[in-house]
Amino acid sequence: MSKTAPYGTWKSPITSDAITQGAIGFDAVVVDRVTSTVYHVERRPTGRNAIVNTKTNIDVVAGDWNVRTGVQEYGGGAAIASDGIIYFSNFPDGRVYKVKEGSTPEPITPESSVYRYANFAIHPVQSNIIVAVLEDHTHDVPSEVVTTLCIIDAESKTVSPLVSGADFYSSPSFSPDGTRLAWEQWFHPDMPWEGAQVVVASCSLVQGKVLIVEESGRHVLGDKDGVAACYPSWVSNESLILTYDESGYSNPWIYTTSSGKFAPILTKPINEDFGAPQWQLGAQPYAVLGNSGQTAIFMAIRGGRSVLYIIELKEGGAAQEIDCPYVSVDHLHALSDGSVPGFVFVGELPDSPGGVVLCYVSSSAADPSSSPTFSILKSSSAGSSGADFPDGIISPPLPKSVDVPPDNEPVHVVYYAPKNPEYAGSSIPGEKPPCVVNAHGGPTSMAGQSLDWLKQFFTSRGFAWLDVNYGGSSGYGRKYTARLAGKWGITDVADCIQAARALSTGPDALIDGKRTVIRGGSAGGYTTLAALANAPDPEHKFFAAGTSLYGISNMVVLAEDTHKFESRYMEKLMGGTYKQIPEVYVDRSPITHADRIVVPLLILQGKEDKVVPPNQADRIHDIVAGNGVVCEVKFYDGEGHGWRKAETKKDALDGELKFYVDVLKLE
Repeated sequence: MSKTAPYGTWKSPITSDAITQGAIGFDAVVVDRVTSTVYHVERRPTGRNAIVNTKTNIDVVAGDWNVRTGVQEYGGGAAIASDGIIYFSNFPDGRVYKVKEGSTPEPITPESSVYRYANFAIHPVQSNIIVAVLEDHTHDVPSEVVTTLCIIDAESKTVSPLVSGADFYSSPSFSPDGTRLAWEQWFHPDMPWEGAQVVVASCSLVQGKVLIVEESGRHVLGDKDGVAACYPSWVSNESLILTYDESGYSNPWIYTTSSGKFAPILTKPINEDFGAPQWQLGAQPYAVLGNSGQTAIFMAIRGGRSVLYIIELKEGGAAQEIDCPYVSVDHLHALSDGSVPGFVFVGELPDSPGGVVLCYVSSSAADPSSSPTFSILKSSSAGSSGADFPDGIISPPLPKSVDVPPDNEPVHVVYYAPKNPEYAGSSIPGEKPPCVVNAHGGPTSMAGQSLDWLKQFFTSRGFAWLDVNYGGSSGYGRKYTARLAGKWGITDVADCIQAARALSTGPDALIDGKRTVIRGGSAGGYTTLAALANAPDPEHKFFAAGTSLYGISNMVVLAEDTHKFESRYMEKLMGGTYKQIPEVYVDRSPITHADRIVVPLLILQGKEDKVVPPNQADRIHDIVAGNGVVCEVKFYDGEGHGWRKAETKKDALDGELKFYVDVLKLE
């Protein structure tokens, strides 16, 4: 029989141990281009990544190995497979290795403490030739780190230069006959979703050893500063597909080498983004189905969740949406081992664990009766007890749009109500639940709707949870993202405050505004600190407390010592460089206004963070604590920008809950 108790005091079986000990996740799916064997890169509680044969569930690379790359700090694209051989980057030493199942990895790049490799492409004819993104940290300051495309020769175990000149590279892709190479590149101060180019060039082999990308006849698709061409991949020797956001939304386009024509695939643009911002390398929002190259499965984002389309790969091609229960779809790869077109991906559900998913579907975009079949090849896990949680304990995501002042612009949020089958509600008549407002990182990112045990940890205890996809978030088109241009620390802060206020007022209020806290990691940590320090009076007192996880407190210092990938990201977000508008950087820094923080603050920080250095946490803690305000700080050994180890996740989660219980006086 259900009982009642004050919100925020409910007992829950979703403990920090249950959701961290033994928990795994998936960084990527890797499909052998010859054998169609499916592997995945699996995040382990140790903080390391392993390569696993998905079908047999046998480790191929594990133990002391860590299949991960430090390129752009956020990594991605750490492994590729062909004809039974897997090539991967090993994070501890930065080298690339090759391995067959059942054997010991063998290095194919020289020893080096300054080179990092990612995002591989194997030559379709000469399989020992591998193109990779190379990041050279010989001079390890952001302005002097050099990014290029290089050639790795897996036989001679040598590395040689291939393409240089841009600030960043990604997504190298060979045509099926190996005579052309396409890649994505972009230049400071653009991020890849702001202004990126796709380059198509002829290439050849000299004595089967050295790849040459010919300077003449290169075709550049896209432009700097304003239009993003991303995710190139060959359909045939003459046709290249990619995404392009000329319409304001990233949609599929096609380039034909024989005619030089570059055109949209769809007759009319769909107002949905086909792909997410490239924070990591190696992701792919589509997969070409079958061997004919006539159709592809594409992921798009609608209303904060993934949807799937089958699209004909020709100018004016038809697009047919297919039913898909997965709210997050990423790392799509086609299979070529059956008569029925199939593909695999990393999929997440809103109400149960996801994992590595296999889907078979009709390859006809013109067939509306096409019925896909989904099966999970390897499930993600909430530790050993995830399946033992009682029915009815998962709080489902409830996406909403809230109109906020001064212009009544919509702000997209996802609300999670308190839910626990052991409790019918509060024992206090009329009580509204305390609420955790979460500001996502990025800031050009998005809080999705997939099952997240961290959120359920709180909702099962009688808290509400509110994800705010503030202006500047991705997934809602370029115009919505541009709301943050020049207004970082203003628009995001106002949207978080106003969204929480909207849900806490009126006859249909869902939360207790006086017991609402704000938290966030990285850029979300900055929004948290700015909401408490920078917001105008009395808005800076709206939240009852805040938690900053590896958040930014000093924009001036961040502009000087963050990593290369984001070193000039702030220029558009702030409205100029520090030299141009120093007063804005100073004024938007929470540390400048730290004496205005009058509510309790919790700061959690990794000691090895290269994105937001630990001294940012130290300095703001000293000021706030020195003013007599409750301010706790904790540093974690061996952690960088985000938590990877189970013990860190457990300690941080338990500490955050205790902090809210204490400051909100929950018994």
